[in-house]
Amino acid sequence: MATRGTRSEKVRRIFNQFDANQDGGLNREEMASLVGAVNPRVKFSDEQINAILDEVFRTYAEFIDGERGLTYEGLLRTYDDGAGDVDRDFDALALDLNVDEAGKAPAPVSEASSSSIVDERMVVESQKKQRTAAWAVSPNHGIVFDDTWKIVDDLEILIKRLKLKQAKDGKVKGENFDVYSDAGWSRELGPSTEISDKRVIWDESGHDYAVFVKEVGGLRSRADSARSREEAFDGHMAIGRVLYEHQLFKEALISFKRACELQPVDVRPHFRAGNCFYVLGKYKEAKEEFLLALESAVAGGNQWAYLLPQIYVNLGISLEGEGMVLSACEYYREAAIACPTHFRALKLLGSALFGVGEYKAAVKALDEAIFMKPDYADAHCDRASALHAMGDNERAIEVFQKAIDLKPGHVDALYNLGGLYMDLGRFQRATEMYTRVLAVWPNHWRAQLNKAVSMLGAGENEEAKRALKEALKMTNRVELHDAISHLKQLQKKKNKPNGAIPGESPFVIVEPSKFKTVGEKTTVRQDLASALQIRALQKVARLSRCNVELLKKEMSEHDVPVSYSGSGVPQKSIRKPNLEEILRKLLSFLKPDTFQGAVKAINERILSVLDENDSGRLDLGMFYAILAPICGGPAERRKRVAFDALLWRPMNEDGANLKKADVTRYIKLLRAIYIPSQGVSELMEVHGDLDTSMVSFSEFLVLFDDPDWGFGIMPTLVKLETGDRNRHGKTMCSVCRYPIIGSRFKEIKSHFSLCSQCYSEGKVPSTFKQEEYRFKEYGNEGEAMKDKC
Repeated sequence: MATRGTRSEKVRRIFNQFDANQDGGLNREEMASLVGAVNPRVKFSDEQINAILDEVFRTYAEFIDGERGLTYEGLLRTYDDGAGDVDRDFDALALDLNVDEAGKAPAPVSEASSSSIVDERMVVESQKKQRTAAWAVSPNHGIVFDDTWKIVDDLEILIKRLKLKQAKDGKVKGENFDVYSDAGWSRELGPSTEISDKRVIWDESGHDYAVFVKEVGGLRSRADSARSREEAFDGHMAIGRVLYEHQLFKEALISFKRACELQPVDVRPHFRAGNCFYVLGKYKEAKEEFLLALESAVAGGNQWAYLLPQIYVNLGISLEGEGMVLSACEYYREAAIACPTHFRALKLLGSALFGVGEYKAAVKALDEAIFMKPDYADAHCDRASALHAMGDNERAIEVFQKAIDLKPGHVDALYNLGGLYMDLGRFQRATEMYTRVLAVWPNHWRAQLNKAVSMLGAGENEEAKRALKEALKMTNRVELHDAISHLKQLQKKKNKPNGAIPGESPFVIVEPSKFKTVGEKTTVRQDLASALQIRALQKVARLSRCNVELLKKEMSEHDVPVSYSGSGVPQKSIRKPNLEEILRKLLSFLKPDTFQGAVKAINERILSVLDENDSGRLDLGMFYAILAPICGGPAERRKRVAFDALLWRPMNEDGANLKKADVTRYIKLLRAIYIPSQGVSELMEVHGDLDTSMVSFSEFLVLFDDPDWGFGIMPTLVKLETGDRNRHGKTMCSVCRYPIIGSRFKEIKSHFSLCSQCYSEGKVPSTFKQEEYRFKEYGNEGEAMKDKC
């Protein structure tokens, strides 16, 4: 078998470079030198170095040779496990495979030029060290048979021909992904850099590509005609690897699937087929392949143990592609447990936790990733976002800046820092950040829109107009038209002063007691404020589109085993990732990214209250009962399903009535979740309620509808659901100057109008100062016209 420039050879060169005493091992001092040399931009403290070395020497104890330290085989295993990137480290040390360890260059080989595969093999042979991928002779997953090398040589030539033809015609395109946050994708069975940061897009429509596909089919036939099943498998795996390396993913997938057929219980083809599916955007199929790889790896025992972290990581990323972030967190945790030095797994865990609103846990995971890899710009960026979400804005600014210092063109860090500056009212700094985003990504319309808004905040109205026009050239989204309309209204107000005192705020906030309602249909300000918050949750989670009958169907068709909580109470409890699967069925109409936003909203608002002990398990019946009132469907039907969900719980399955203590507990939870300003203190009072009397459905409704102690806000919520898209012509809110959508609240004496949001917040124009304000609500323009007539 031919020997080429390989991954193992690179590791050998790195090992020899730092084996100062040439005793065949790297002791702690030599390992410390290696860690520092391959991270030239990082200044490690002694504590960090010792922590890294302790972890390496503990994890790879079987490869420690007494006082001599870590053997060459141990160093190779650390790279195989993903603890480092051999290609990056090799380049950082400025080593060269084309120079032997004595410093001599290899003898030159003359190059031949021919269009035939047979003649071109001479050129291929002369360039083996330069172009051969590291995987080719790896003892764990490389090429085994000599005839497979011939197939690989021929395939390389076919790809070279296709590349030359498409480059000549201008058909090969590349996209630079280096400016975005790295997904942490484990592309190979190790930390491979075989796919560059530049994505190659092949033109698959032309004759040249069709000929190439046909010729690759011929190579597959050669692999199939091998003398043994093992050699055929070797051939298809090698074909797939080369195609994958050149980003010909569809063709690579065909070869890996054929290898799966030849050896169904082998981990490698399933893993690589999963990689192909993911890159092609087929996340469900990728997940299925990774699950098969995981099953094979677990069954294979120690043989594949070192691959488990990579499988866990890619399985998590595939689940995130489907929007299943809570489930992804489970696999990232498994990867970090299997390989404690896997900083990518910890970064991905932190990012996923941030994505579902668990900010403290996210910061903890990201801190661990940064401790292991201090120059990890993406981890710094996500840590800063989590700190901002927790309200620690000054620290967030420092950490965002650290990410930008490490990677000056980091779009996510620049964009998010711009948003943070906007939140703090530092509009000029925000404008600077968005300008830097646009320098890297000129067509980023959101950055262009936010740049216009930040300029508007800084009082640069003319520049804001120009920025908005630039944004309109990029996209025609409705947000831009609303922003332009708002800008015009502000300009009109500025040009036509209406008695406001210069420098005075355009509005004042009035205490609730001064807001009076006219007519029975006008909503009380405090009720509207609570209902708007619930409505916001409905919109983000799209729960209005989830009919309550789906909850009823889920309860009747899928039972859950009874378990016992710490207090000994029987429950149909479920883990959060399993609950996420139920939500995916209920919200099957959502795209993955929208579903992820829905889960985040539900986790932050509902699950955080239900899982009061942070056990990760939830009472499923109580969850259904909490969700029912804000799902779609008639209000009375929602109440009935909530009652049935409580009956579905194991302690209430015996009849048609509920224990009053359970109903009280339910309503207190309902108020704590949806009306938090009033409900949290009430929830504290209900612990230990031992009322054993029974409640029928009709009695349940009385308790549920109680305006003071129940969920009497529901009629206001239903009114919002049916009317919060109604427009009132060109009528503008007198405070925020946006067109009024939803209910319009008109002050009877001064005749100014407020939108629902400003009314709920108690804002009135500063030019209308009165002892009290009397408002009448109009659901649509027709009602206002009728009242006027």
